[in-house]
Amino acid sequence: MGLSTPPAGYRLVTRGDLDGLACAVLVTSCETVGEIALVHPQAVADGRFDVESRDIIANLPYGTGCAKWFDNHQLTDARSTPAPDFDGRYGQAPSAARLVYQYYLPSHQQLARHAELLDETDRLDSASLTVKDIVDPQGFILLGYTLDPRSGFGEFRDYFDHLLELIRDGAPGAVFDSPKVRERIAMMRRQDARFRELTLSHSRRDHNVVVTDFRSLDSKPVGNRFLVYTLFPEANVSLRIHWGPRKESVAVSVGHSILNRGCRTNVGVLMSMYGGGGHRGAGSCVIEIQKAEAGIAEIVQTLRRNG
Repeated sequence: MGLSTPPAGYRLVTRGDLDGLACAVLVTSCETVGEIALVHPQAVADGRFDVESRDIIANLPYGTGCAKWFDNHQLTDARSTPAPDFDGRYGQAPSAARLVYQYYLPSHQQLARHAELLDETDRLDSASLTVKDIVDPQGFILLGYTLDPRSGFGEFRDYFDHLLELIRDGAPGAVFDSPKVRERIAMMRRQDARFRELTLSHSRRDHNVVVTDFRSLDSKPVGNRFLVYTLFPEANVSLRIHWGPRKESVAVSVGHSILNRGCRTNVGVLMSMYGGGGHRGAGSCVIEIQKAEAGIAEIVQTLRRNG
C-alpha cells in the first residue's frame, strides 16, 4: 500500500463536496489521518497549496510529492501529471470516491457498509440524475446539494466535519436525524423558489447554450445548480457566471445538461484552455476581469459550434 503511516498521521486533502466527503469517509476508515484540508482544485493546479509528503490527495489534481493520489478528472495540465510510480489510483470512474473504494476494499472489507453512499456519490458526481432528483431530491443526493460549495450555502467546514463523523461512525440513516442536517435541508427548501426565479430572470438561451449571469446581483444566489436544466429543457449545456473572491476575477462553470444529453463538447478540455479543468461533462475556470467578456464569448461560441 505504499508509504508507512507518518508519525502524526496523514493529511487528507480533498474538496468539500459529496465526492470529497465520501473520499474522507473511506480514507479515514482505513488510514490514520491527523488533519483534513478542504481545498479548491484551482489552488492545487496553480501551486498555491503547499503539498506535503504526508498528504493523501483525493478528488483534486495531483500534487508533486504527495503520499497517495486518487482522482477521476481529466488530466489537461502537464503540471498535474503524476509520477509513473505514484501510489493511489487514477482513471475513468463516476467519482473519485469509487477509486478510493476500489483501492482499499481488498484489505478493508468493512467499507462495503458504505455501498449506498458510494452509489449515490457516483450518480451525483457523474450527473446521472433524473428530473425527480432535481425537483424533489432525497437521501444522499439531497445531502450532496446541501454540501455542494457551488450551491452557495455558505460556510461548510463544520458541516463537512459533522457529516463525516455521522456517516463514518453512526448508524445507517443517522445522518438524516441530525438537527444540523435537517436545518440545512430546510434552508435549501426555503431558497428553492427564489433561486428558480433569479435563475430564470438572469438567464438567456443562445441556441443550445443557456447562459446564466449573476454578476449584477449583490451576492450569488443560493440553490440547486441543476434547476436551470428544468427551466431551459431545449438547451444541452449551461454556462454560469458569477464574481470570484472580492470581485477580483470572474468565475465560469460549464456543464452538460443532465436532461438533454446531446452536447458533444469535452468541457474539461475546454476549461483547461482558460486555466481551469474538469470532467468531459462539467468543469470550471477563473478568468481575469479584463479578459472575461472575450473569454466567455469564445466559450459560448465553442459550445454552439460543437452542438
